Amino acid sequence: MPDFSALTAHFPYLGLFLLLILGGIGLPFPEDTTLILAGFLISHRIISAMPALSVVYAGALIADILIYAVGRKYGGRIVDHPRFQRMVTRERLLSLEERFRKRGIILILAGRHLIGLRAQIFLAAGVMKMPAAIFILTDACSLTLTVAVMAGAGYLGGNSLQVFERDMARVEHAGVFLVLVIFIVYLVRRYFRSWSSRNSA
Repeated sequence: MPDFSALTAHFPYLGLFLLLILGGIGLPFPEDTTLILAGFLISHRIISAMPALSVVYAGALIADILIYAVGRKYGGRIVDHPRFQRMVTRERLLSLEERFRKRGIILILAGRHLIGLRAQIFLAAGVMKMPAAIFILTDACSLTLTVAVMAGAGYLGGNSLQVFERDMARVEHAGVFLVLVIFIVYLVRRYFRSWSSRNSA
C-alpha cells in the first residue's frame, strides 16, 4: 500500500484532508490519529491553526457523509456487500435500527465519539433513510467537539514535547558546564599539590 501519510510532510493540508477521506472509506488511517497529528503540526508551526482546523473539519465531515451515503444507497443489503459486511453485521444493524427509531439524533451525537461504532452508526443512519440535512447538521455539531478534543490533545502533546526538548537542552548545557568546573577544580588542585611538593622538597 502506498505511504499516504508521507503526504503530510510535503503537502500537509492536502495530506491531512486525504488521510481523513481514506480513513472514512475503510483504509487504516484512523480519524482520531489524523486529528491529533494536525494538532501536533500546529504546535510546531508547520501548519497554521485556522486553515488546518478548517481542512480537517471538512475532511472528517465529508468522510462521514460518504459512509452515510453508502448506507442510504444499499439499505439493508449493506450487510451482504463484500466491502462493508466486515464493518457491520446483520445483528448489529438490526440493533442500531431499533435504537434509531427511538433516539436517532442522540445516537449520532454520541456515536461520533465511539471509535468502534462510529462507522456502523453512520451506515445505519443511511440505511434508516435519516434525512440528509438532519444527519449532516447533527454530525457537524458533534464533529466540532471531536476536532477540538483530538486536535487539542495533539497541540498540547506537541507543546509538551517542545518544553521537554528545551529542558533537556538546558540539562545538557548544565551538565557540560558542571563537567568543565570539575575538570578545572581537578587541574587547580593537582597544580597546587605539585607546587606544594616541590616547595617542601
